[in-house]
Amino acid sequence: MDVVQAIRLYISRMLEECGPGMKVLIMDKETITIVSMVYSQSEVLQKEVFLFERIDSRSREALKHLKCICFLRPTRENVEALSQELKDPCYGAYFIYFSNVIEKSDVKALAEADDQEVVREVQEFFGDYMAINPHVFSLNVTCCCENLTWLPKALKRTVQGLASVLLSLKKCPVIRYQNSSEVCKRLAESMRQVISKEAALFDFRRTDIAPVLLIVDRREDAVSALLNQWTYQAMVHELLGINNNRVDLSGVSGISSELKEVVMSAEQDEFYANNMYLNFGEIANNIKALMEEFQTKSQKQQKVESIADMKAFIENYPQFKRMSSNVAKHVTVVGELSRLVATHDLMNVSETEQQLACQGDHSDLLQKIKRLVASEKTSDVDATRLVCLYALRYERHSGNDLSSLLEAMTRKGVPESLRKVCPWLCECSALQTVKCVLDYGGASFRQTDLFENQNPVASAKRFFKGLKVRVPFPADVCPGRGERVRPAPAAAEEPRGAARPRQAA
Repeated sequence: MDVVQAIRLYISRMLEECGPGMKVLIMDKETITIVSMVYSQSEVLQKEVFLFERIDSRSREALKHLKCICFLRPTRENVEALSQELKDPCYGAYFIYFSNVIEKSDVKALAEADDQEVVREVQEFFGDYMAINPHVFSLNVTCCCENLTWLPKALKRTVQGLASVLLSLKKCPVIRYQNSSEVCKRLAESMRQVISKEAALFDFRRTDIAPVLLIVDRREDAVSALLNQWTYQAMVHELLGINNNRVDLSGVSGISSELKEVVMSAEQDEFYANNMYLNFGEIANNIKALMEEFQTKSQKQQKVESIADMKAFIENYPQFKRMSSNVAKHVTVVGELSRLVATHDLMNVSETEQQLACQGDHSDLLQKIKRLVASEKTSDVDATRLVCLYALRYERHSGNDLSSLLEAMTRKGVPESLRKVCPWLCECSALQTVKCVLDYGGASFRQTDLFENQNPVASAKRFFKGLKVRVPFPADVCPGRGERVRPAPAAAEEPRGAARPRQAA
């Protein structure tokens, strides 16, 4: 199950199925991100795509000799914009691909708009998510809940995205969800409805072990989200921020213009792919080895004494230039990470976080947190995280002294807005943040013994008792029981990346 390869295969098919010749690629603001996460611009250019346009662009030059590939999300705005384009087409032929299931009424609207019969193909390619790594994807939903209840728009986008992932991977799962969570229950029910409605699309070959879609509430473990990370990819995202595989380094002192924004993609960067899950200490050694390799090749490039040397230099220069840029990028990123670790005393902060999460004497930890909160080195965000972790860890401890830590935060002058600490919370003050964290992930909600204060067997029983099952097809199941079921018999499996074709408009 590789979501990156699934999306890449879809895009390759789009660019190849329309045949040879010059092409233009029209996308919307979301599909641009979907494509750029797995394909570089140079790779797309190699597929004879010489022009990129946005569907909401109002002025386009008529180029009838070009074939137009449209990759769009099936939203009302995109369908309306595409209908307007088809009424007065700028290109000779249109190959339309939607990233998810499109309503029949929308297909009818496009057919009615195609007076000049320029549409050659309309298909659904289920690539409606951002593939970050082979086993990690994102829907870029920044806020999904309000007062611990789904926002309708966020729920709809989440269901669409999950359905797209399942269809692109050819999986029809048994749905299991955390019964104690209303948000999990509602998402599971919405997914069941979609799978039932689109039963023909989810009619895949049955496997010996049925795939499982497991839906668990983040509230069950609010601690992990509050800990500082120490692997390469996680540190870059935590301290610098990764937005659609791009890192903004414009705030780094003395940064060159070409390094103000860098791309961190495992598909395009071998060093990053090999080191993204290694810890920070190992990264330093590997950066040194990368530097030494670059210096060796750099010395070879300087020896140009004959025609043969000149020819070799010209042939190897693109690779050398690419390696030079890559070395500069990673040296800059690791250097900035090292500076932030030292500036904010993250070694001591992280050590205290781990002691809070795993073990540690209450009185010693309380004094250590007070010292760190009062320290000028400790950032406001890290101070708030430490206090939140303390509140969760010692919520029911007899010696709980949360009030003194809140007073220390007030004396430190922690700013009012600290939404970054807990992205799942609404914007609130530092003191309100601590209370919200307790309401969000406190002991009253959790099904598991997060801090291992109970018997492990009893804790496991309590958690699994809270899991329920939703099945997409009501077959081989006793009424009223949560037994896993077999899906209905399916036709022969199509190759990965297959799409459901529609009749051309």
